[in-house]
Amino acid sequence: MRKLSMDELNRVSAEEFKSQEKNNIVVVLDNIRSLNNVGSSFRTGDAFAIEKVVLCGITGKPPHRDIHKTALGAQDTVAWEHFDETVDAIKKLKEEGYKVYAVEQVEGSTMLQDLETTKDEKIALVFGNEVMGVSDEAIEEVDAALEIPQFGTKHSLNVSVTIGVVLWQVLQKKM
Repeated sequence: MRKLSMDELNRVSAEEFKSQEKNNIVVVLDNIRSLNNVGSSFRTGDAFAIEKVVLCGITGKPPHRDIHKTALGAQDTVAWEHFDETVDAIKKLKEEGYKVYAVEQVEGSTMLQDLETTKDEKIALVFGNEVMGVSDEAIEEVDAALEIPQFGTKHSLNVSVTIGVVLWQVLQKKM
């Protein structure tokens, strides 16, 4: 066994990525404090070829060196937009035909592995603040909530880890 070289990975260029077909998934960041978590969301979004990242409220915006540090340039390949209020972003996404899910522990949430979707369904995933989670105002606007089953003593994962887990599982369901 040996590691593959960069040439063997057959990665597309930034320009090719921008024009390639994307998975119909949007990541919404609801008041994320850590610029490293923001950068990680771009890098993960690039890996899974999502449509865009929506930055809401206090969530930092590119260009910023701390976002670049973890995004490694993905902030330049993944489309993004900013909204002052997460609720406004959710309303717009719903108008555009997205089913909007909060990724949060709430009454009536669907366990991530039980999500039912189709390849063509447009999905927006709202990820919340590192301390408070998805805001109550956003929870009131979403269509449903997804929850990652957890079996340890902690009740949450880091938001960047959560984004990776959820995107992977949602894409598996859409294939």
